[in-house]
Amino acid sequence: MERFTSGARLLSMQQKGVSMTISSSLNAGVAGLSANATRLAAISDNIANSATYGYKRVEADFQSLVISSNGGSYSAGGVRSSTQRLIDESGSLVSTSSPTDLAVRGRGMLPVAAASEVEVGNGNAQMLLTTTGSFRTDAEGRLRTESGLVLMGWPANPDGTIPAFPRDTSDGLEPVQINVNQLTGEPTTELDLGVNLPATDTAAGSSGDPQQLSIEYYDNLGKSENILIEFTPTVPASGSSNAWTMTMSDSAQGGAVIGEYALDFDNSRSSGGTLQAVSATTGGAYDPATGNLIVNVAGGPMEINIGQLGSSNGMTQLSDSFAPLSISKNGSPVGNMTSAEVDENGFVHASFDTGITRTIYQVPLVDLPNPNGMMAMDQQTYLPSPDSGSFFLWDAGDGPTGDVVSFALEESATDVAGELTDMIQTQRAYSSNAKVIQTVDEMLQETTNIKR
Repeated sequence: MERFTSGARLLSMQQKGVSMTISSSLNAGVAGLSANATRLAAISDNIANSATYGYKRVEADFQSLVISSNGGSYSAGGVRSSTQRLIDESGSLVSTSSPTDLAVRGRGMLPVAAASEVEVGNGNAQMLLTTTGSFRTDAEGRLRTESGLVLMGWPANPDGTIPAFPRDTSDGLEPVQINVNQLTGEPTTELDLGVNLPATDTAAGSSGDPQQLSIEYYDNLGKSENILIEFTPTVPASGSSNAWTMTMSDSAQGGAVIGEYALDFDNSRSSGGTLQAVSATTGGAYDPATGNLIVNVAGGPMEINIGQLGSSNGMTQLSDSFAPLSISKNGSPVGNMTSAEVDENGFVHASFDTGITRTIYQVPLVDLPNPNGMMAMDQQTYLPSPDSGSFFLWDAGDGPTGDVVSFALEESATDVAGELTDMIQTQRAYSSNAKVIQTVDEMLQETTNIKR
């Protein structure tokens, strides 16, 4: 009787061990179903976004769980799944017809903000990051996507230069705003004067008649004015003087003289025809190091370059012809903005119907140590997190970042053929785990039948 009771107890213990082992098999099968369901969800998300510009695919990883100790019966640990969005993977670029379709080629991301936050205007909008976007102007002239992302950048000074902004914060970023109805004019502040004076006019017996040249410039209000330059030769009693008097007058000041200079030209074999000496009677002094002199027109100082001493660029005295060879200046009349375009360095250039182009913003590229550690948000945007590391705002094409490509969008990083292959593998693995659960159910049923 005692032997029978001891055998029954041993059988009961063995049944309990078998039951625990089978139960762990059941748990492992359930974990396998869950893990493969997660992988299938990632695959379905990737395939659904195979035509979404800028989409970064999700990858599911499996890690085995080991819970059995050395010795004794084995207990199945099962599997655990985790997902990761591969933000550092880039899709191919496709060309478009819009200059404000932007994509990043290489490392770095474009700073954007939600239009809802920008329109509220309650402090600085939160900076989000994306690698591509089809931006168009809205009713306020802001560049935004159809999904409501506003492009952010640093505003330029009136002269087109970009001030120094902090690079480790987004506080200096503003919505890129393009006012296509904007009127703008740029005053003339610099003038390069390349004129050849006839050497024969400074010879004895010449008429001594002055040569005149009128040059248009634009004042601070975009109005057209003129500087009248008169070159009067010095006629000697014999030989050649190679000397001229240059007189400048300003139409905006009723023809008042703003500068008078004595020009002496070299007649040596090595430097014949180039400036030898310049002295000022009226107006700013001549700087031989740069070839510049400064006169005051009605709107302020204007820098005029007549060439360096001994240089063939600028003023010369050769042959017998008066010839304005090269006259260039800055400034422009009032004009309307016609278009805007972003170059490879992230500078936003506005073009006007007067033919000038002005820099109005700079769009930096944001880089982080671990892009895959960012938080994924809606509309293919990402938010820096502690896992991604601190961000830094680079000039596009500088440091580790790539450049900005206009007339282009980045395609989805999804490889549909690869995703379909993974789907077949996932389906088979899911079916196998379901078969394990079915088998465990049958084995537990057999264990239950032992008591009958």
